[in-house]
Amino acid sequence: MKITKLPRRLFLSGAVATFLAGCANKFRSYTGPEVTRLRLYKSQRLLALDGAQGVLRTYPVGLGFAPEGHKQFEGDGRTPEGTYTIDRRNPESLFHLSIGISYPNAEDRAFAVAQGQSPGGDIFIHGGPRRGIDPTNKQDWTAGCIAVSDRQIEEIYAMVRDGTPIDIYA
Repeated sequence: MKITKLPRRLFLSGAVATFLAGCANKFRSYTGPEVTRLRLYKSQRLLALDGAQGVLRTYPVGLGFAPEGHKQFEGDGRTPEGTYTIDRRNPESLFHLSIGISYPNAEDRAFAVAQGQSPGGDIFIHGGPRRGIDPTNKQDWTAGCIAVSDRQIEEIYAMVRDGTPIDIYA
């Protein structure tokens, strides 16, 4: 029995489409040790994910466009400093995937209000923009968020659970 070219092409096209669909899945699974804490060292542009036995992974990061100092006000371009928690996730982020940081806390809000300003909010660890700046080149381009590559946020998103503490150092 002779196989015609049309069914063979259809079969190959279907196989390629199935393979590519599997590669495009941004939701990874993780079955390794629990991430117990994140540590961000702003001056080193380094994010560390810790487990009970030590560092599990590290990632180079980009920060806010004015990274020096603690975030105080909406629009200041700074990345917060202090202890916060991972408090939400956004699978539909404009920046591939993102996990939220609990900034502003009560102290951040009180300081900003005392100055007659808004503390801002919506601080995330997220992937890169759809086009433009490569977040792995250590260029600080966000509005105060922590940027990693799309591949890296896929790993982080899978590994880190809501409620995990994050310490952000100068």
